[in-house]
Amino acid sequence: MRRAWISIIAALIFCCIIPCVAAVSMEITATPVQAHIGDTITLTGKISGLKTIAVYLFINGPDLDNRGVTLENLNVPAGRGLFTTAPVNLNDGTWTYVWDTSVILGTLKPGPYTIYAVSTPAEQLRFGPGEYAVTQVVFLPSNTPANTVPVDPLVALLALISTSCAAFLARRRKHG
Repeated sequence: MRRAWISIIAALIFCCIIPCVAAVSMEITATPVQAHIGDTITLTGKISGLKTIAVYLFINGPDLDNRGVTLENLNVPAGRGLFTTAPVNLNDGTWTYVWDTSVILGTLKPGPYTIYAVSTPAEQLRFGPGEYAVTQVVFLPSNTPANTVPVDPLVALLALISTSCAAFLARRRKHG
């Protein structure tokens, strides 16, 4: 009987200690927290309680899929293995990801966005407390004007002349 009590107490202690030791905690910060579309955002963070080689990142915001999307392609929903990843320093659990918003697929719109760092590649609705961290970034309109350079009239004239010459030569060959 005494062994049974010792076993039960040992099991209870074991169950109480293991969750404390294995609890995962995540951190993420964005610099700057307010940026223009096209700027570079540096995401940094730390994961503890879990040895992993990478953390998984995704973003949610105006007109994006509500499950979140990858940082490189705003048209691709996060999940099912599709995430932006940041390598983790195995010595201290820190990680950094430099996000150049001028070279992404899709369109960022001005407004607030939430960037998630998660410990496992799961959709937004599938992770629990401690398995993720969030930060906010507010995007302002781009500082650089849209590429609206009109075609030089000389280029249009040269295209018209070359097309006319090609048509003339083709016609001449056909009848000649």
